Amino acid sequence: MAEDVVSIFEQEYRALRPRAPMPPFHIRFRRFVSLNTTIRLREGSLHVSLSDLLEGAPESVLRAIAHILIAKIYKKPISAAHNHRYKRFQYSETVARQTEQIRYARGTKRFTGPEGRYYNLDEVFDSLNERFFHGLLGRPQLTWSEHHAKRLLGHYDAAHNTIVVSRVFDRPSSPRYAIEYLLYHEMLHLKHPVSVRGTRRCVHSAAFKADERMFPQLDVALAFLKRL
Repeated sequence: MAEDVVSIFEQEYRALRPRAPMPPFHIRFRRFVSLNTTIRLREGSLHVSLSDLLEGAPESVLRAIAHILIAKIYKKPISAAHNHRYKRFQYSETVARQTEQIRYARGTKRFTGPEGRYYNLDEVFDSLNERFFHGLLGRPQLTWSEHHAKRLLGHYDAAHNTIVVSRVFDRPSSPRYAIEYLLYHEMLHLKHPVSVRGTRRCVHSAAFKADERMFPQLDVALAFLKRL
């Protein structure tokens, strides 16, 4: 299998760089948490790491991956056909399900819990659930982040059914409406799961955005987040 994959990469390299010397390829399948692929140029050799989820992938998909990786590292235009083929594979129902299962099995989560120094996420969730969802949303795992992250303020991890909120909000200067909005936004991901349309993932659908606009202090909350 490894020799076949090396041959595919060599063929795609030659198609993209017909007159350049052929570099040695070192390709390994690794136990990544998701459908990762990487390529590095080191001392004239190309080192490729592919998720072990790709070991049984069709040749056309491996060829598309080889083209995309080589094109990226040498700054060549990426073929629309190859890009479309890989996206269709990546977002297919079977592969998406396998990826979620692998993320759950291999991924690590460190939970600090919902109880903060100033705010309790369980209490905030229950309040929002009653106000906006008629109390019908099942409560996922809720936890403050380990660090005071300002880039990723909150996220919903579907694989672990967990909402993580940045600990930067757990302080007396954080208005409750800002924490409520952030948690409300992540709760909407429970109501409106990510969908796939062709080769595109729709994270924030029209229905999601319409519900988000129902938050009464949306504008002031967004303004506060921008000042962080």
